[in-house]
Amino acid sequence: MIKQALEYLVGLGKTEIKEIDGFKYATNSCTKLTDPVVKESFQLTTLTGVIDYVKSQIDGHIVGEDLTIHIKSPSTVRVYSKLNKDRNREQLVEAKAILPRVEFNSFLDTEDFNIMLQSCFEPNTDMQTMLKIVGNIKEETVQNTGDDGVTQTVTARTGIARVADVELPNPVELAPFRTFPELQQPYSKFVFRMRTGPAAALFEAGGTGWRVNAMEAIKEYLNEALEDTKVKIIL
Repeated sequence: MIKQALEYLVGLGKTEIKEIDGFKYATNSCTKLTDPVVKESFQLTTLTGVIDYVKSQIDGHIVGEDLTIHIKSPSTVRVYSKLNKDRNREQLVEAKAILPRVEFNSFLDTEDFNIMLQSCFEPNTDMQTMLKIVGNIKEETVQNTGDDGVTQTVTARTGIARVADVELPNPVELAPFRTFPELQQPYSKFVFRMRTGPAAALFEAGGTGWRVNAMEAIKEYLNEALEDTKVKIIL
């Protein structure tokens, strides 16, 4: 009796793995055992890196059968494995675009505003017009007479000695760096305002349509590059 009791107690400390309906369980705690997953995904910064990962089959995945690309935002793309038997996916890759910080919806002095325009936006006609106005603005005066909330007039130098009233362009159409560098940056509309200081600001006025356009551009770019792989790409 004592021997049997001791053998029973010893047996309680042993862990056995039992398989039931294709799933494995640990007998000592009745815990379901799950397949191991990737501890840390690849951290990339470009769409080119995502394409290279998929085509290289570096982790042995069957392209088009095992992989799904999720375009999470205009600046983030993730690559997932297919569902395993536990109905879980592994995140294999995360690509995040390296983007400059753009100061929207707040006034900056004209020097900082000038630098921001030239370093954080793709050049276009509206940007050049704004740079010309901001670079020639008289320090002492930003006129608000006749300001109806849409049209604003400022005093700017138009020649070596000549000063004239200049109407600010509104709205302006600009393309800040907001998505991956391989793509054309999406354009959207902004309200351009100035005040005494002098200071200038851009206020977002185009809604979120640019986000959809950017994500669709990412999908089109990846579809073209991975056409032969039949990898699944979702927004």
